[in-house]
Amino acid sequence: MLRFSTAGESHGESLVALLSGLPAGIPVDQEFLDHELWRRQQGYGRGGRMRIERDTAHILSGVRHGKTIGSPIAMTLANKDWKNWEEILPVSPGDPEKHKAVKSPRPGHADLAGALKYDFPDARYVLERASARESAARVACGAVAKMLLRSLGIEVASHVIRVGTAELSRPATFAEIAAIASREEVLLACVDPESEARMKAEVDIALRTGDTIGGVFEVVVHGLPPGVGTHVNWDERLDGLLAQAVMSLQAVKAVELGRGVTAAQSLGSTVHDAIAYEGEPATDPATFTKFSREHNNAGGLEGGISNGEDIVVRGYLKPISTLRRPLGSVSFETREPTKAAYERSDVCVVPAAGVAAESMVALTVARLVIEKFGGDSLRELQRNYAGYCDQIRSF
Repeated sequence: MLRFSTAGESHGESLVALLSGLPAGIPVDQEFLDHELWRRQQGYGRGGRMRIERDTAHILSGVRHGKTIGSPIAMTLANKDWKNWEEILPVSPGDPEKHKAVKSPRPGHADLAGALKYDFPDARYVLERASARESAARVACGAVAKMLLRSLGIEVASHVIRVGTAELSRPATFAEIAAIASREEVLLACVDPESEARMKAEVDIALRTGDTIGGVFEVVVHGLPPGVGTHVNWDERLDGLLAQAVMSLQAVKAVELGRGVTAAQSLGSTVHDAIAYEGEPATDPATFTKFSREHNNAGGLEGGISNGEDIVVRGYLKPISTLRRPLGSVSFETREPTKAAYERSDVCVVPAAGVAAESMVALTVARLVIEKFGGDSLRELQRNYAGYCDQIRSF
């Protein structure tokens, strides 16, 4: 079973990522891995932390001579800001006088709930782990999962479709979405320049007023055959697993699959994707059956199972909780009204959240692919996968 976990704090010495359950023989591209981490750090509206960190993944185990060997992969991502925090957040008791307390909880953050839960006198330790800095370790794991999926012809990509009230004004092809990953400069990860300019104007307003702004990103899985996931148990449905995976990201408050939101206010005759039978196999290798659909309103999922169309998952990201113009709060020490604490933060992170969501989606899909097709080596997995694809193409 493919599993991953992360450890580390925002201002600790490093982040740690642990990924197990991958077959042996997957080529591991260090340049691709580090480029994925670079993408997570880009975007208009990022804060000062991104000028400090230049994330790279240091692989400790599970990869030898450029390929996975079947054992757990351990990676570390150094926090370059650690040198400024060694005496503030030491592992040893250290000097309590140097502790940098978060004295008033920030609305919208885990500060207050976490302090109450763990009986902390301030929110420093809550902030350190709840921070979206943790998502860098997820991206490292997701990059390796993408390498597995790519070896089967499955691609995962994301783009931004809304920032504030500014929306993408036209449909996007998968080729356009995938091309964003190769851009030398990432603004707001939108496929349409005019729409992206409107999004940038929304971020500029938030920058000028000391506010933050959220938006919507879309993750697309291309080339996944029908039959991944199942309807037979509630906790094995692909749609439920994807929703949990994306919702687990910091600041994501809603997840949509396909036309999920607009479908709720539409008639069934306009929502469900009519099925046709072509009779002849398609020439596109990403088309797995002779059955076809004119639209993909379901987002590639029916009954918790992939149906051969692109998987389309949208994440709705709230504005970042840390404001340069803080909201009202209460002092942990005196219980008197005060302003919320301020920590160096971003104004807009929608493109970065999309990259992190790609990783969560890739890890979820890779897990189910491994469970369905099996194999201790990549060659065995590819053989099983090819046999299944031949089977459904002949159906």
